[in-house]
Amino acid sequence: MPAFEYVAVDGHGRRQKGIISADSPRSARRELRLRDLMALDVNPVSEKAATASRIGGRISDKQRVLLVRQLSVLLQSGLPVEQALAAAAEDAATPQTQRVLHAIKTEVTEGGRLADAMAVTPKAFPPLVRSVVAAGELSGRLGDVTERLATYLERSHQLRQKVQAALIYPAVLGIMAIGMIIAMMLFVVPRLVEQFDLFDADLPLITRLVIGLSETLQSHGLWIALGLAMLAVAVARAIRLPAIRRSLDRYSLSIPVVGPLNRTVCAGRFARVFATLSGSGATVLEALGGAKGAAGNLVFSDAADQIAERVREGGSFASALKATGVFPPMMVHMVSSGEAGRDIPGMMTRAADFLDVEFETGSATLLSLLEPLIIVVLGGLVGLIVLSVMLPILQLNTLAIG
Repeated sequence: MPAFEYVAVDGHGRRQKGIISADSPRSARRELRLRDLMALDVNPVSEKAATASRIGGRISDKQRVLLVRQLSVLLQSGLPVEQALAAAAEDAATPQTQRVLHAIKTEVTEGGRLADAMAVTPKAFPPLVRSVVAAGELSGRLGDVTERLATYLERSHQLRQKVQAALIYPAVLGIMAIGMIIAMMLFVVPRLVEQFDLFDADLPLITRLVIGLSETLQSHGLWIALGLAMLAVAVARAIRLPAIRRSLDRYSLSIPVVGPLNRTVCAGRFARVFATLSGSGATVLEALGGAKGAAGNLVFSDAADQIAERVREGGSFASALKATGVFPPMMVHMVSSGEAGRDIPGMMTRAADFLDVEFETGSATLLSLLEPLIIVVLGGLVGLIVLSVMLPILQLNTLAIG
């Protein structure tokens, strides 16, 4: 069914924009009247809009969670994929989401699979979602898989919100302290230097270093800021290169304190998606294909390829998991028990639950230590600046008394 963009006015005189599915512009206007909306403009969604969805199409994490949950309910009720997408588009909260869904529906109508159609808007549906949906289509249980996927996305979103909420105070504290240090270097230290110059005294080393840094910031501050911005852009682009990304991912797993937490969350994501797919009827190889990109770490992606190769050769799944040397021993033991009891999905689910709890506990502990650490470090920097200012003053007072 074609889609039309509309501009309408409701009963209170407020303008509304959106997208509606109808057989013709006249049918679209009739549908708007049934919704107590007076149509001002109704136009078919053009190819240009579909192209814009390809280029953009970003939606928030919360919208993605709600959308996947809605699709799972519609698909489990027996609706075909095309009708489920059309119904979800009708109830979408924003025009951007409606455009994304209509672009996907167009691809599905033309004969494409849902997972391939989601690739039209990669910013709206990342590789993890597409791989899980693809495995669900292959297993023939798309409704069950999307329901499990929605549960996984909800848990991930809640965990991310907890971490972000815990990081707000340390981040604000750090920004304020850095801003205060920069203000002291740009405005306070230069005034004191003028006073020191009047006495022509030998300044301590720490004072000379602080004065030199202050003069550098005053004369080259803009160039330094521009250089840091260019460096950030260059690093962001370099990270996209597979070789550099793989090296960074490997290094991130070996960092003290942070590395074990990173390994835990990556293994938890892998286990959760694998359990979701295998519990919905997918084979081990199909579940590995879906879980491959779930961890968000190329080391785990390579490990999934190694496991798949060993399984194809007839090897044990648990032994293949252990041979990679990437996954936590607890997870390997649980999978071994599940394999012996012919319940790998159930044990992977339990492993994912355990790893999620372990990550929440570890991240909470780390974040509780982060706040005092920031206070100590930044307080020490401010103390050094104050000390560099006070030492010459104390020397001058000593000379004056003497």
